[in-house]
Amino acid sequence: MKQAGSDMPSSDELSARQVSEFLLENPDFFSRHPDLVADLELPHESGKAVSLIERQISVLRERNMEMRQRLNSMLESAQANDKLFEKTKRLVLSLLDASTLDGLVSALYESLATDFKVEFHNLILLGEREKIPASLARVVGMAEANSAIGSLMRNNHPICGVLRADELQFLFGDDARHIGSVAAVPLSHGNMFGILAVGNRDQGFYRSSMGTLFLSYIADVLNRAVPRLMK
Repeated sequence: MKQAGSDMPSSDELSARQVSEFLLENPDFFSRHPDLVADLELPHESGKAVSLIERQISVLRERNMEMRQRLNSMLESAQANDKLFEKTKRLVLSLLDASTLDGLVSALYESLATDFKVEFHNLILLGEREKIPASLARVVGMAEANSAIGSLMRNNHPICGVLRADELQFLFGDDARHIGSVAAVPLSHGNMFGILAVGNRDQGFYRSSMGTLFLSYIADVLNRAVPRLMK
């Protein structure tokens, strides 16, 4: 029988006899590989009844599998959070580096579309069009905004869910017919100056119960970066 580390047959070629011979020649194998013990099935002869030891081993194996699943889930969440942090950092730096309103809005739209894969997004600025520098953002008067989305503007925090057809039309224009659900956040710096809205085709994608920490964070940055460039 060949020792561990030498050229051994593949798992498909191993026979029960070869495994037995290997374990006899390597009695400390499971001491050196304790992680394998949890996955072994070692029934105890007790007739139709299940022995206490066998039941304990079964419970421990189930707990071990559950802990592995939890650990894998935690690792996946950590990796996703790392990626989100990197995307958010790039966006924030781009917004802070912008020297013009057009540059800031372009950076925002590029990040939302490319990094965050947000298909529908729109920044609406409130004020007089001739007094606000040109950019990809839509500029509307305060009275028009109040008439169309007055209930949304009265919130000082993000909202998520399904909106009325006229509200969607105001926020997204021609894309309104494609949008099932929306997340929107008012922008203010002393006074309200705009609204950032993102949409998805799925009606259940943005829900009233979902967290809005990321959107609030981006809004906080816009609240400080946009007003200085609107003059």
